[in-house]
Formats: sequence, structure tokens, C-alpha cells
Amino acid sequence: MTAALVGVVMEMDGCRFSVVRKAWDLPFLAEAGELAGLRRVMRLHLELWGLPGVVHSAQICVTELAANVIRHVGPGTPTCLAVAMSGSNLRIEVSDPDTRALPTHVEATDMSETGRGLALVDGIAERWGVILRGDSKVTWCELATGLPSSVGHAGGPRVAKAEAVLGLVQLRAEPESSARSRLSVATAEIAAIDLIADLLHWLRAHGCDPDAALDRAQTQFEAGLGEVG
Repeated sequence: MTAALVGVVMEMDGCRFSVVRKAWDLPFLAEAGELAGLRRVMRLHLELWGLPGVVHSAQICVTELAANVIRHVGPGTPTCLAVAMSGSNLRIEVSDPDTRALPTHVEATDMSETGRGLALVDGIAERWGVILRGDSKVTWCELATGLPSSVGHAGGPRVAKAEAVLGLVQLRAEPESSARSRLSVATAEIAAIDLIADLLHWLRAHGCDPDAALDRAQTQFEAGLGEVG
């Protein structure tokens, strides 16, 4: 497919395959030993959400917000991490039952051993704040993702080309459907797998080695991930 054709399809159709990012939460005890697990869970969820570029910043924020509970409320405090999309931003919330110990942003000096947590969050996040409830408080922050919307996706020319190809495949499979209808990633995944299988058959029919082609494609894919990282 030529770049010109990709441009025509994308202009006609836009992003057809929306990414469903369902909000989730995770209760935990505010202990230093839990921080590594929180970072790991955050990374896994954000990679599934197609947001690898936000992982590092999100891990720093969740670590500092949880550590703030440990320092100022106390180890072992029942705490909850909640993550959701807020428009195109990623929203991270850490709630605890103490409404007295309110987080504050303190300008830490080079010699300070405390006060750096919220300074880090303030420097990374688009915004942050505290919400007081009847029996708890929520410290939250939002990170920019660069997405066009909460269901959009990041990518580059390769992703745009694949989007256009899958759009054409879907239109041919369901000619009665609207060209502007949004389809789930699950639907697109099925179409992508079918397309990969068809391409392997095409390679074999033309005397090429499908396994070698898959190996080369995997190498190119991994190299592309390195460039994005």
C-alpha cells in the first residue's frame, strides 16, 4: 500500500479501532516492600493500554504517592491505587483513611532528605492535587499521554499503515457497515491475525519461506521498539 493511499484511507476513516482503557484499582498496605509490586503492576497495565512511553513517569508518581502515605500516615496503612483515563491524560490516585496528614509541596534543598516526593510529582505531572472525603483523602496526579483522546492510540507511520490496511479489510468483510464506525481492538486483532495468515500463504505460494519472513518481521518489530524506547 502506497503512502498516498494510506493517507487517503486515514483521512476518510480516521482512527477506526478504539482502545478500551477500563479504569482499575488495587488495594494495598502502605509498606516499602509493596512499592516494587506497584511499579510492576503499573508497567503491565500501561503496556496493555498501549502507553509504554508513560510507564517511567507513572512508576515514579505511584512510588512517591505511596511513599508519602508510608512517611506521613504510617506503615501498614490500608491504601488504594486507582488508575483511569481523564480525557487524554492518565490519572493516578492514591487514597488513604487519614484526613489530617495533608500532602504539601515543599521546596527541597540539595541537602534535604525529605520533601522530594511531591516535588518530583510536581515536576513530572501535568497537575496534581488532594481531595478530602468524609473518611479518606485522595492524592492524585495526571500525566500527559500525547493521545488524541482517551480511546486513541500512539504510533507512527507503521501503525498508521496497519490501521489503514485493517480498515480496508474490515470494509471489504462488512460492506454494509459505516466507514466511520469505531471498532474494538479485539475485532481488529482477529482481522490482523487473519491478515498475517493470508500473507504467509501468499509468501509460500510465491516460493518464499514463511518462517524466515516471520523471523525477519520479528527482528524489524523489536528494532522498532528500541527506536521508540
